[in-house]
Amino acid sequence: MRLVIGGYGQGKLEFVLGGLDVSEYGVWDGELPGDGKWSGFPVVNHFHRWVRGRLMDGGCPEAEIRAFLDRCEDCVIICDEIGSGIVPGDGFEREYRERTGRILIELAARAERVERVICGIGQRIK
Repeated sequence: MRLVIGGYGQGKLEFVLGGLDVSEYGVWDGELPGDGKWSGFPVVNHFHRWVRGRLMDGGCPEAEIRAFLDRCEDCVIICDEIGSGIVPGDGFEREYRERTGRILIELAARAERVERVICGIGQRIK
């Protein structure tokens, strides 16, 4: 698994797609592909949006992403960095930021490769 992080509008998806060595890939925007919905190499863009949606629906994104990665180790997960800046006053927003950050820590530990993209330039951090 490859994890790509960076700020909003920094060219993360373009960076990933420009460097793919595989001919077949699918981009899933703000969602995880379900069983049998992909062949080859899935790219999960806007992972933070998926986490937010699962939390709003009462799901457990931690367990769901683990189960997905057990089925599909060869994927790319792209996520905006959402933990910087002013801490939100809203309780849900704080929980969303906290849980997304903790999920990313777990994903980074599990990933074969972790990159941070700034201005379209990727820097490998693992």
